[in-house]
Amino acid sequence: MKTNGAQTRRQIITEHVLERGTATGAELAELTGVSLMTVHRDLDELARRGVLRRFRGGASALPSTVFESNLDYRLGVNTVEKEAIAKAAAELVEPGMSVMLDDSTTALALARLLVDQAPLTVVTNARRVMDLFVGRDGIRLISLGGEYSQPHDSFLGVPCLEAIEALSVDMVLVSTSAMDARMTYHQEQDVVLVKRAMLASGTRKVLLMDRTKTARTALHRLGPVEDFDHLVVDDRVGGELLAALKERTDVRVAVTD
Repeated sequence: MKTNGAQTRRQIITEHVLERGTATGAELAELTGVSLMTVHRDLDELARRGVLRRFRGGASALPSTVFESNLDYRLGVNTVEKEAIAKAAAELVEPGMSVMLDDSTTALALARLLVDQAPLTVVTNARRVMDLFVGRDGIRLISLGGEYSQPHDSFLGVPCLEAIEALSVDMVLVSTSAMDARMTYHQEQDVVLVKRAMLASGTRKVLLMDRTKTARTALHRLGPVEDFDHLVVDDRVGGELLAALKERTDVRVAVTD
């Protein structure tokens, strides 16, 4: 299989290594149809971003079943699915609402669609979401402070938790690292604590998940699927899993182009 574009190729490499736990450079070169030298450059870049662990001759997945790489990497993967999910989720938001958005790239895609839906109160810990709404007419923007996390480009920690706990919003929209038919998960404890606080502050809770995050687990449990009022997924999620999810919550399937 010949792959065009470094970003696409690196996503294929990442998914292959995550699925198998480890892979050699020669194996990945055959998978992607590029030279071994190109694969080694890809692996060096993925290791630099904290996506995979390099070893002599190949790469392995990070210790858990799910990695949470830095924002710059996540912004470039599964963009079609994220945009479709964001479009479907935007239909749940009505003018006049107060909404809380987490620091996921799917929530960032949603934020781009909400900038013109004034009046709106937007609460977020994500710096790039804040930037989108600054100066917008009819938008009341509430930023959640805390300790700045460079990999997430957002604010976490005790000050962030305390700020969230002081608020009550109409709707919370979040994504997370992993989900199976019953439970949602995330690899990082600090992030789990912030997402849990966000969900506790919302009257309605919406989960945004693309196919790559489904049928997986991670170290920390975030909460049961049934705790969410709505789940928005893309149309590439497996039928068996989709049926199981529909037994637990309202599932909205976003159509990808």
